[in-house]
Amino acid sequence: MKIEKLTEIIGADFYTGVPDSQLKPLCDYLINTYGIDKKNHIIAANEGNCAALAAGYHLATGKIPAVYMQNSGEGNIINPLASLLNDKVYAIPMIFIIGWRGEPGVHDEPQHIYQGEVTVKLMEDMGVKSFIISKDTTAEELSFAMDSFRQLLKNGKQVAFIVRRGALEYGEKVEYKNGFTMKREEIIRHIVSATGEDPIVSTTGKASRELFEIREANSQSHKYDFLTVGSMGHSSSIALGIALNKPNQKIWCIDGDGALMMHMGSMAVIGANAPDNLVHIVINNGAHETVGGMPTVASKIDITGAAKACGYPYAVSVESFEALDNELKAAKCRNSLSLIEVKCSIGARADLGRPTTTALENKNNFARYLEDL
Repeated sequence: MKIEKLTEIIGADFYTGVPDSQLKPLCDYLINTYGIDKKNHIIAANEGNCAALAAGYHLATGKIPAVYMQNSGEGNIINPLASLLNDKVYAIPMIFIIGWRGEPGVHDEPQHIYQGEVTVKLMEDMGVKSFIISKDTTAEELSFAMDSFRQLLKNGKQVAFIVRRGALEYGEKVEYKNGFTMKREEIIRHIVSATGEDPIVSTTGKASRELFEIREANSQSHKYDFLTVGSMGHSSSIALGIALNKPNQKIWCIDGDGALMMHMGSMAVIGANAPDNLVHIVINNGAHETVGGMPTVASKIDITGAAKACGYPYAVSVESFEALDNELKAAKCRNSLSLIEVKCSIGARADLGRPTTTALENKNNFARYLEDL
């Protein structure tokens, strides 16, 4: 289905969301049509943030907003859905557009399998009526579904369009870029070189995929790395849990700007505990690159300033490999919690692969390695 037809039928004039690769036609359409416009389109930090923002829009305008997300983000909307939007509370109507990763019978990555199995049921359990959009869904069928939703929305209910892989189309191209030159894969190569045999926790998306391939190219063991293939925004908290319980071992976290924004409160917890053996590296390209390249707000905030305000004793931003190498070397020797923000270009190899070991194998190998430290 053409994305223009979907948006026409839905009829919303305000969208907020977290980008998803299966919703890339929608994301690109919104960028081309509205850009990042406060009145029509806002990319939020996480899906719960989106739901609350959309609730505010409805309270101010009386109109019905649309919230888009990958199905992995359903977990982040459960609390506002149950305690804010629900018709037993404030009865705030909302249209969810959900990319269905891990759909049963469709091959996908391990982090999406269980979420895919419960996607529709989770909406049903939360009282959200759903309609599934497939490649062969017609405009007439979608219109009929939307017509049936209108009374629910009028009564303060929420509804969801769940989008199967390849169901949406958009003919226009969107190029996402910034002014930085360092490539993420090369940045991670420098980190691997500096960290030696220290444990690394890496964030979800292309960063973990690149770390895996760098180890392969170097003929190194993967036991040094915990690849956080799902659970976006939580790699730094995983690293904190390890650092607090392995106080004599340097622990490194490779984070991304989108992940950092998603659960930024974790920085306050890290800063308050201030483990002197943790190095938090934020590779910032100002984009949700893994799912298409749509911008984050990270290019507009002072990440190092935020880290210092949260209690990080040391935080620095670098834009060159020379500065990066110097900071990595200093961090390895420093007995203090450190944050290194690395400004990064948008882009990755077209032939970038995925880990060839299972998530369970990765966990077991990494845990055994930690036991010996």
